[in-house]
Amino acid sequence: MRFMVIVKADQDTENGVMPTEQQLAEMGAYNEELVKAGVMLAGEGLHPSSKGARVRFDAEGGSTVVDGPFAETKELVAGFWLLEVSSREECVEWIKKAPFRDTEIEIRQVFSDDDFGDALTPELREKEEQMREAVAARNGS
Repeated sequence: MRFMVIVKADQDTENGVMPTEQQLAEMGAYNEELVKAGVMLAGEGLHPSSKGARVRFDAEGGSTVVDGPFAETKELVAGFWLLEVSSREECVEWIKKAPFRDTEIEIRQVFSDDDFGDALTPELREKEEQMREAVAARNGS
């Protein structure tokens, strides 16, 4: 099972406050533990929403771009991991070891092909697999 682990933004991350050397060392050691265990697929920090944009789509498919920053800090994302583990409980146990203080982490399961049932036809499954292989080849995986 794959899980997206979402690190929520706060005033510091939204103001562009960079982690200290100690915080970077702690996070690096934690990430190394995830990699050694074979559960980390990806993980990155994100720039503040002031450097971002949102694209809103209307009912007809038209779009509007809204530049950051965005007001509701508690609804913003400061970083993420993509973990592959055997269960939600295992993911929770890994995240409880993260070197965070005074924050909240959200864990969301990523859909697998099987979750879509018959709607994901063999033809669509084949196209999905081809796209995954192309991405993996581009990333050197």
